[in-house]
Amino acid sequence: MASWLPETLFEIVGQGQAPSKDYYQLQVTRTQVSLRWWKISLRSEYRSTKPGEIQESHEDFLENSHLQVQIALVFGSRILEYVINLCSGHFDFLERLPDDLLLTIISYLDLEDIARLSQTSRRFSKLCESDRLWEQIVQASCDTITPHMQALAEDIGWKELFFTSKLQLQHQLRRRKQRQEEQDASDTEL
Repeated sequence: MASWLPETLFEIVGQGQAPSKDYYQLQVTRTQVSLRWWKISLRSEYRSTKPGEIQESHEDFLENSHLQVQIALVFGSRILEYVINLCSGHFDFLERLPDDLLLTIISYLDLEDIARLSQTSRRFSKLCESDRLWEQIVQASCDTITPHMQALAEDIGWKELFFTSKLQLQHQLRRRKQRQEEQDASDTEL
């Protein structure tokens, strides 16, 4: 399964904790972990400091607690945990799927499951709240979507349209249609 993985498994950049302005790059490939840094300082003793780099194999990284602490200080404990999992061979294939495929899969879930999934990560939260997902859900649950419904969904959002009751929806569609007719009438008068 690891052969399906790209050469670079994970990459992130960040800045050291205040008051540091140092810049860091963490990269995990199939075989090694690399941490690069650049000193950013106005102090004269650091102006000639060259960038640094540490490269470790996955096995060596798992035993290097000093490097793990450095990564946790700069990027946080969740990133460290993720890198340790990658180096241990625990790959999250679901996280690597493209958004279009994930949206199609999510659209088959129950509403409660979509709500739970949205709480698992920022990426899934964004996908579960996206208009693209809710448009798919509305289209799957409605027999027909009129142009007025589509225009209303573009105004208020597909998720809002989905959770709007039928009476509210009919009322909003009627108001929208009246406004459109009034606008058309005023355009023809000019």
